Amino acid sequence: MRNYSLHPESVRRLFDSVAPHYDFLNHLLSMRRDVYWRKMAVRELEGLEGWILDIATGTADVAIEIVCADALGRKVFGIDFSKPMIRGARQKVLRRGLSERIALGLGDALFLPFRENTFCASVIAFGLRNIPDKDQALSEMTRVVQEGGRVIILEFTFPQTWLLKKLYPFYFQTLLPWVGGLISGDRGAYAYLPQSVLQFPNFRTYEAMMRKAGLENVRSRTLTCGIATLLAGEKRHP
Repeated sequence: MRNYSLHPESVRRLFDSVAPHYDFLNHLLSMRRDVYWRKMAVRELEGLEGWILDIATGTADVAIEIVCADALGRKVFGIDFSKPMIRGARQKVLRRGLSERIALGLGDALFLPFRENTFCASVIAFGLRNIPDKDQALSEMTRVVQEGGRVIILEFTFPQTWLLKKLYPFYFQTLLPWVGGLISGDRGAYAYLPQSVLQFPNFRTYEAMMRKAGLENVRSRTLTCGIATLLAGEKRHP
C-alpha cells in the first residue's frame, strides 16, 4: 500500500492516482451527499456577478455547479495542480458545452497567478486540508478577491452528534479506505483522507484562520450532522 503525506508532491501523486475514479468514488462514498454539499457552497455566491476563482477544482464539479445555477452570466476560472484532474475537468466542461464560461489551468494555491482584486469570490471545496500552509493559501484567496467579495470554504469535518461520533470512525477509517482502495487500486489514497481530516476536525479552527487572513463576517454552517462544514467570509474594505 502506498503511503501519502501532506507534502505537496505526495498530495499531487495521490490525486494523479485517483483521478480516473474520482467522480464515481466521491458520489459512492458520500452516498451522493457531495452533490448537495456543493450546491450549498454555490448558494453562498448569491448576488455576486463576475469572475469566480475555483481553487483545487479537481474535475470541475464546483465550477460547473456555479455556472449552471446562475442566470447572471458568471464565469469561473478553475485551477488545480494535478494534470490528470485538469484533463478530466476539460473533458467534462467540453461535453457540457461550458467552455465559454469555464476556463481551466494548472496552478498552485500558495502562489495564485492573478492580480489583487481580480475576482468577486474565491472558492475551495475539499482542498484546503491538503495544503501544507493553509494560512498562505487563505491569504492568497483573499488577496485576489475584490473588496467586499467573498471567500468560501467547503471542507470535511468530524461529526459531533453522539451516535455519529461512535459510528463514523469505523466507516471513515476502515470501510471508506477499503472500498476506495478496492475500486481505485490505491488504498493508501483513501487511507490518507481520514488522516487529513482528523488534523483539523473542528470548523472553529478554519474560522480563526479566515479571520487571520483578513476576512470579516465569517460564518459557518455544518452539513449532514457535521460531516462537512461550509464557511464564508468577506474581504474587508480598507
